[in-house]
Amino acid sequence: MKRVIVFMTVLFMTVSYGQEIKQVPQISVSGEGKVKVIPDEATISATVETRGNVAKDVKKQNDEQVEAVLKLIKKMNIASADFRTQRVALNPIYDSEKKKTTYYATQTIEIIVRDLNKYDELMEGLVNQGINRIDNVVFQSSKLAQYESEARKLAMKEAKHKAEDYVSVLGQKIGRAMTISDNTQVYNPQPVYARFKTMAMESDSAAPRETLAAGEITITANVSVNFILE
Repeated sequence: MKRVIVFMTVLFMTVSYGQEIKQVPQISVSGEGKVKVIPDEATISATVETRGNVAKDVKKQNDEQVEAVLKLIKKMNIASADFRTQRVALNPIYDSEKKKTTYYATQTIEIIVRDLNKYDELMEGLVNQGINRIDNVVFQSSKLAQYESEARKLAMKEAKHKAEDYVSVLGQKIGRAMTISDNTQVYNPQPVYARFKTMAMESDSAAPRETLAAGEITITANVSVNFILE
């Protein structure tokens, strides 16, 4: 009998506590924070492609062009930690009509350019040394963590301001935050373009040209907040 009484008492306390929580007046709002930044670095994915009838010769030609590209990168004082081979492939391609097999070799190098003043010179040098495909160029900020923090704070300020606007009409005030949910999506910089034409095809002029238009990138944070109403 005592066990039944204890069980009923605990159950009553639990139900009462649950009802009490549900009766706390709250307001749920969302906030967004945006920070626009001029990028200060870029990541370039560049590929050397070669084709031929003999696998060994195709691979050798590809390696020679990649070696020239790596020498250029080092000559421009890009740190060894800022470039790496991303993909290597050597594949046969069979032509059923001609009943002939050709070989297709590719090597892709990823390069981080931390000084955008080197961008134009590097791009032109890559093409001259054997790069025949630029897969993408992504502009980014070296201070991403700092700007993400700023965006989060702006998002919280907007959420609080929005809640204050709503409750001011009712003559109430917002109290402490009950819950905070981070709804921010992972920041993924978008490629500027996917393909690249040889500069010699665009112009015969030997004069240096400025081809960089990095623009701005926007770093965004989103939050949902539940405030207690007072």
